[in-house]
Amino acid sequence: MADRPTSDDLMGVLRGVIDPELGSNIVELGMAKSAKVDDDGIARITIALTTSGCPLRSQIQKDVKARVLSLPGVEKVKINWTELDQEEKAEVMKVARFNVSQNAPDTAVPSTTRCVLIASGKGGVGKSSVTANLAAALAIQGFRVGVLDADIWGYSIPRLLGVEGRLEGSVDSGKITPQTISMGAGELEVVSMGFLVDSEDTALMWRGLMLNRAVQHFLQDVEWGPLDYLLIDMPPGTGDVQMGLAKMLPHAEMLVVTTPSKLAQTVAVRVANMGRNNYLRVVGVIENMSAFVDEDGKTHEVFGSGGGEDLAEQIDSPLIGKIPLDRSVVDGADTGTPAVLGGGAAANMLRSIAHQIATELIPPVDMSGCSTRIIDQAIANLEAMDAADAEASESV
Repeated sequence: MADRPTSDDLMGVLRGVIDPELGSNIVELGMAKSAKVDDDGIARITIALTTSGCPLRSQIQKDVKARVLSLPGVEKVKINWTELDQEEKAEVMKVARFNVSQNAPDTAVPSTTRCVLIASGKGGVGKSSVTANLAAALAIQGFRVGVLDADIWGYSIPRLLGVEGRLEGSVDSGKITPQTISMGAGELEVVSMGFLVDSEDTALMWRGLMLNRAVQHFLQDVEWGPLDYLLIDMPPGTGDVQMGLAKMLPHAEMLVVTTPSKLAQTVAVRVANMGRNNYLRVVGVIENMSAFVDEDGKTHEVFGSGGGEDLAEQIDSPLIGKIPLDRSVVDGADTGTPAVLGGGAAANMLRSIAHQIATELIPPVDMSGCSTRIIDQAIANLEAMDAADAEASESV
């Protein structure tokens, strides 16, 4: 048969078959193993699924047949089903995650905002306290900082930053307006589930889809201002919310918080791996609750030692700070006054980490040389000159 489609022709149309769960075509994913047309016009396709009992098999089969039968010379389609091995499954997930990272959904977060996910492997390591204090420290430097409390179950950012009230909608845009507070030379915009419940002791008994929808709501339906940074207080571990945020903010950076203990360090490795598997950049490790130094200068390693160094070495990311145990951090959390607004060893270390973030690790986007910014400034200058001329004319 002279006009029989080639294997390349078949693979070409199979690129239009999208795995509904992974969101990529079966050829790119490596699921289409072979394809050829016999002399009698039968197209024989071999497709490997992630699992032999895949519930989406019938949908894929229907799409494959429809597309292959559209080729001239194909009379019938026969599919040989097989299953990917473990190595192939890992490669499929890698390709799928990369494609997701390149096709993130739109959010209301300005494109020039540096998004920082502050994560931990387990609860109780002081991740939220670190988030609140770093946000305050960046604001003190003059930056406009957003704080998203994505720890939906364990929301604590409102208390840590001393922010109260309810989230309201903007009359003009219809979007949610963050709670905004001035701090030092900068400003904080804060969004948390704590602003949507009647009291902070309200328990949220939500599961995966509802949690993801809440986080999506905070990213897409909040009227964020022109932020330099958006710090996101992540839930501990590697669950639905973490995976959802990684997909929605594929260009975010990640800071991993641990304590000196071996247990915290071990589980924190999983968080770093989750981030990198989703093509996030892990920029550094922060060891919280490090050694306590008493009034006599004696060091007490209450939670052990070495966790930060071990984690940094294991995930090949720098240890950017060790925050000592300090009463001022606890008192600040209870009163809603971040420790960085005062003095002490912990406050000094937190300010040092924030300085590293702003100057070395995740510097803000500089738009001063952008042509659009230059044009906008030129237009603003002309408008100011016209206004001045008009005012001068009226005074004559």
